[in-house]
Amino acid sequence: MDFSYIIHLANYSEGVLYVLAALLLVELAVMVDRFWYLRRTIVRGDAIVHEVANQGRLNREQLHELAQRAGDLPEGVLLRMAAAHAGQVKGEALASRLEESVITLAPNLDRRLWLLDTIITLAPLLGLFGTIIGMFHAFHVLAAPGHAPTEVTGGVADALVATASGLFIAILGLLAFNGFNNQVRRILLQLDSVKTMLINRMDGQPMLNPEGDADVHTAELPRMARVG
Repeated sequence: MDFSYIIHLANYSEGVLYVLAALLLVELAVMVDRFWYLRRTIVRGDAIVHEVANQGRLNREQLHELAQRAGDLPEGVLLRMAAAHAGQVKGEALASRLEESVITLAPNLDRRLWLLDTIITLAPLLGLFGTIIGMFHAFHVLAAPGHAPTEVTGGVADALVATASGLFIAILGLLAFNGFNNQVRRILLQLDSVKTMLINRMDGQPMLNPEGDADVHTAELPRMARVG
């Protein structure tokens, strides 16, 4: 299949294949952008989740340090929110503020995925439209005297390329769309895990170490020594 034949197919569909090619480029651009962002967010977010999980009680300084490590990750927003309310708010009030941060972060995670959703629906319809136009050209040959049957069958085959192209674009977009939605759900699960860990570690109660003893913050040791 040479370039001139591709131009012939595009003209046979009255330019519909050009539109499908533009949709494919947009689809690939969104796929590359979302794959890079979501994959990076998941990998770095896992590290932050494990780091928070390994902490005992968290104070404002530790939260600021964790937030700096998280950087521009969604977990960083939660950590900065927790640091801003450390020692002032806890329990249900703290949970509400952290949940508010998760809600504001959600639109950034599925950004541009609406483009994939639109292309998945639009591409097959455009492909079918291009095929119908190609059929008009193919059967128009029947009106000419002395037509050859091969001209009609060849025209039908050329017309079906538009439908095949639209279906290919839709299938590719559907696979990517479902994969990205799964990654978004995984990131939201990470955020919920961090939120729960922060509430448990900022409630003012000491965590228990593996031996069952209270994990007493180092700042309280001098006072306990004086009491003893």
